[in-house]
Amino acid sequence: MTTVPVHGAAGVVVPASTRQSSPIRAILSWEARAEAAVKASLQRWSIPALRIALGAVFVVFGALKLFPGVSPVEALVSQTWEKLTFGLVSGQAALVATAVIEVAAGALLIAGRGFARIGLVVLAIAYVGILSPIVLLPSEVFGPMGPTLTGQYIFKNVVLIAAALVVASRVLRGPAARG
Repeated sequence: MTTVPVHGAAGVVVPASTRQSSPIRAILSWEARAEAAVKASLQRWSIPALRIALGAVFVVFGALKLFPGVSPVEALVSQTWEKLTFGLVSGQAALVATAVIEVAAGALLIAGRGFARIGLVVLAIAYVGILSPIVLLPSEVFGPMGPTLTGQYIFKNVVLIAAALVVASRVLRGPAARG
């Protein structure tokens, strides 16, 4: 019997034949292969799934604004547009404009490819309006104990912005990241 010395923990020499037959090593090897397969699948599908999910959120919440009395942020949208446009746009026109922007951004993200790049630009424009109540309507966003329900609704967009940034890292053209 020929053994190849392998130094394990504490410098103990374990014969190669014993090391290979260990059931724990076999399980760990299988686990490593399974993890690698999951990672490869995630690398291929997670960002496209995130792009589609982000697009779907904007299509659904944008579409709600097309139907009077359905969106919980109708008043906020109208007030925000009124402030942003110095009183030129408010009411139903503000809701329709917001709906069109949000549905367009979402649909373009869902479409993918070059459309997703355009969708990200439209989404960036939408975020100006989505986040502007923080500055334009602070009494709607902050109460005596912290963010109001409206403020919380606005601040959750931080997660959606992060998702948009991840999607942008995949769909925007340019040099690949150096690793």
